[in-house]
Amino acid sequence: MTILISLGLTSTAPRALAQDVLTLDVDAREAPRRIVHVSEKVPAQPGPMALVYPKWVPGEHAPTGPITDLVGLKLQANGKPIPWQRDPVDMFRFQFEVPPGASSVDVAFDFVSPPVAEGFSSGAAMTPNVAVLAWNQAVLYPDGAASDAVKVKPRLRLPEGWAFATALDATARPRDAVEFAPVSLTTLVDSPVLAGRHLRVIELAKAPAVRLNLAGESEEAIQIGEYEQRYKQLAAETAALFGAHHYEHYDFLYTLSDGVAHFGLEHHQSSDDRTAERTFLEDDLKKTVVGLLPHEYVHSWNAKYRRPADLATPDFQKPMKSPLLWVYEGLTQYLGEVLTARSGLLTLGQEREQLARVAAYLDHRPGREWRPLVDTAVAAQLLYGARPDWASWRRGVDFYDESTLIWLEVDTVIRQQTGNKSLDDFCKKFHGAPSGPPQVKTYTFDDVVTALNDIVPYGWKEHLESRVNSTGSRAPLAGLGNSGWRLVYVDKAPDTLRAREEAGKFVDLTTSIGLVAKEDGFLLDVIPGMAAAKAGVGPAMKIVAINGRRFTPKVARAALALGKGKPEPVELIVQNGDFMTVHKLDYNEGERWPALERDPTKPDVLTAILSPRTWKPTAPTPPPAPKKTVFSPSRTSSASSR
Repeated sequence: MTILISLGLTSTAPRALAQDVLTLDVDAREAPRRIVHVSEKVPAQPGPMALVYPKWVPGEHAPTGPITDLVGLKLQANGKPIPWQRDPVDMFRFQFEVPPGASSVDVAFDFVSPPVAEGFSSGAAMTPNVAVLAWNQAVLYPDGAASDAVKVKPRLRLPEGWAFATALDATARPRDAVEFAPVSLTTLVDSPVLAGRHLRVIELAKAPAVRLNLAGESEEAIQIGEYEQRYKQLAAETAALFGAHHYEHYDFLYTLSDGVAHFGLEHHQSSDDRTAERTFLEDDLKKTVVGLLPHEYVHSWNAKYRRPADLATPDFQKPMKSPLLWVYEGLTQYLGEVLTARSGLLTLGQEREQLARVAAYLDHRPGREWRPLVDTAVAAQLLYGARPDWASWRRGVDFYDESTLIWLEVDTVIRQQTGNKSLDDFCKKFHGAPSGPPQVKTYTFDDVVTALNDIVPYGWKEHLESRVNSTGSRAPLAGLGNSGWRLVYVDKAPDTLRAREEAGKFVDLTTSIGLVAKEDGFLLDVIPGMAAAKAGVGPAMKIVAINGRRFTPKVARAALALGKGKPEPVELIVQNGDFMTVHKLDYNEGERWPALERDPTKPDVLTAILSPRTWKPTAPTPPPAPKKTVFSPSRTSSASSR
């Protein structure tokens, strides 16, 4: 059943909460020290009461609320302290007694942001120059209340001279603060704030406004050059894809810093996007992250507006069930790749390189033999934090990349069956009109099947179930075949794959000897059944040398290339703890980089899928022919040589 609701799910809440407003004052003036001070006045009635800290963070698909970083908690009523106790079972719940005569409880605590730039939104978020405030980290709210029913009046103080960007509406700017219009707790948590010393705003579209807000460690970091036009094309291409919008305005909140965790997190009218400080200053970095904003932007339609019913919980304490993440994240991943190409953030050739990498990576994923894709979605709350060792055997959050191949196949089947329709038509039907302000429209698997059948009658239920519920050694490559391309392996590094390794400081030999290593030789993963694993090499070991020479990524690749077709094994000297061992790998196929090759027996559907709808790319200007230089010895040099 499909339910149309406001931004969140309604449910019964205490009467006082529906009428009263929780006031929230967040003092982030010590953000450079990674400290936020929080003061709240929470409506209350005398008697037993409990406050809870948001546990299940929307978009993270896991109970990731950083409760251990809440410190200094103090409660008061009528100016007197209130003793509290943490629930011995639910660590996110604080219980206490509201004294007679009290109509509210004063809450004070600090939030300390971690200094290490790792993890997701609970990772580092503050530096001396930038800060991202996730409101779920700075609020306690009444236990049992639906997040839609809790009304919050937020106030924020920032370091002197800092600017900010957010999807919230500012109503007043007293001397050292900004006051926002009262909103539901659902909307508040859905509306992070980006602030910093260096903040730049670029308008990407009008009516409704789409803005790119950039904050970085320096003015240089937020200069994006030609990408300004490409992001404007992204806004236009996304509007053409869906044909409608479900926000009043949209703000990309883009942090460019090495001091914060790097990720993207979707929100209805904004997205929290974080990459390295020099992202737009170094070509390799740009090529590896340009798909981030398209992905998060698509989420405004596919995740925030249309959302699996089991992920649309009434508050932040109820567990989320995630078997449909292959739609929520997987369809978004596919559309993000499509829009990355359509908007010119990557060329068609570069996007094909990305698809080849995904296909090859999944085609060397032995975990597919025992774990169906749907289980990676169900177990997402575990797999997001899984270690990298034996990742190919364990499987990780494969519902992103594998679903890209699944939805590519869906797109090609629609085109084959109709001749004039595509997945674009499904997006317009499922995610499109009517336009309007934020709301949530839930769906089930059957709703997805029904919408696809409305585009073209087909055995969609059986087709999709076979893709997500089955196991097998090979990746689902039928979509590539349908699109007129096939996966092959070449001995020359494709541009984006080389950039990915250079930027990430690692070497990926998954498709040759079957391992992934850091630039110092530390083994992140080894692929069962391939040459390295067969020779006894395992994750967390360290390659010291390859064919007698100290290991570096370039030396490793050169050794594979030189050994092509030769009978001698590839020899690794490996450190395992305090011990050194020699491993001889039975491998002589050289370098094997994944690539896509045209199948001339089929039409080129992939190019049609990836080509822009709203602008015409300019053909690259060929470089001028080199001038011939005629060398003739000068008389002076000739004479001196004699």
